[in-house]
Amino acid sequence: MADQTVHAQSDGRVLTVRLDNPPHNFMNGAMVRELDALSRSVEENEGLGAVILTGAPEDTFITHFDVSEILAGTEGVSRHVSTNAARGGLRVVGAIERIPGAKGALERSPAAGAVRLRAMHELFLRMNRMDKVWIAAINGNAMGGGCELALACDIRIMADGDGRIGLPEASLGIIPGAGGTQRLARLLGPSQALEMMLEARALAPAQALGIGLVHRVVAPGRLLAVAQETAERLARRSPAVVAALKTAVYDGASRSLADGLHVERAAFMSVASTDAARRAMQAYADEVREEGPAARSPERFERWRSGEALDLTE
Repeated sequence: MADQTVHAQSDGRVLTVRLDNPPHNFMNGAMVRELDALSRSVEENEGLGAVILTGAPEDTFITHFDVSEILAGTEGVSRHVSTNAARGGLRVVGAIERIPGAKGALERSPAAGAVRLRAMHELFLRMNRMDKVWIAAINGNAMGGGCELALACDIRIMADGDGRIGLPEASLGIIPGAGGTQRLARLLGPSQALEMMLEARALAPAQALGIGLVHRVVAPGRLLAVAQETAERLARRSPAVVAALKTAVYDGASRSLADGLHVERAAFMSVASTDAARRAMQAYADEVREEGPAARSPERFERWRSGEALDLTE
């Protein structure tokens, strides 16, 4: 398809996805729909363990969401809408969306903006709940919607250089709408996240690394190689373990400590009873018994960390 914006290529248990919307590499509704379709196919593919998202242009991840589309989404609203009225309207739109065939009509109505927001929220939540690891290989600017897409990924690796990452929506008179306020606050803490969004601050790679917004910064020429190495290693993890960890962290960690511990206990009990877990624990216990003191060597721990000791994907 000539105007396709999402291009995917699989290699073993890793899927590499390049996002391409020239000339500015904006995220838009079409890209969200393509990513949604891709996420559903990934969710059903038991042969995949990790997904890498990166920008097709050499120096751009996602510049930001197309502002002209956001503006168009407000044209059907004739006056300022209060927060309470917006909440009520969103509940109505959500109820209508569940009616078979109604979503297409909503997308052609004044409620189109709300439909697009909900679609992005559902896409990012699906990524968070999936038994696959999502890795953002940030090869340049990742502002606004690009930053929110990266925040929805489990691992963020950024290329060193002139690229910037942040949520500058306040400078345009709006706020992040695709989960940015929630995920940034959970990642950095409310105080630091709020200040960063109020200031509409765009961070250089080293700054993003320093506050924990990204996990690693690497040389531009090494970005995809490092992302691929990471994806291949994490794709060897048991899918049940990946899903359980993500549930415990994304769901449990946002609750009270007591409720979060309950989520963790349930996830632990679920994965500990799988065949893969029993095989791995038995193999580990056997090695420790046979090797004695040598079982404590760094090399042995690295072999298990890398997934080379035992295939847990089956």
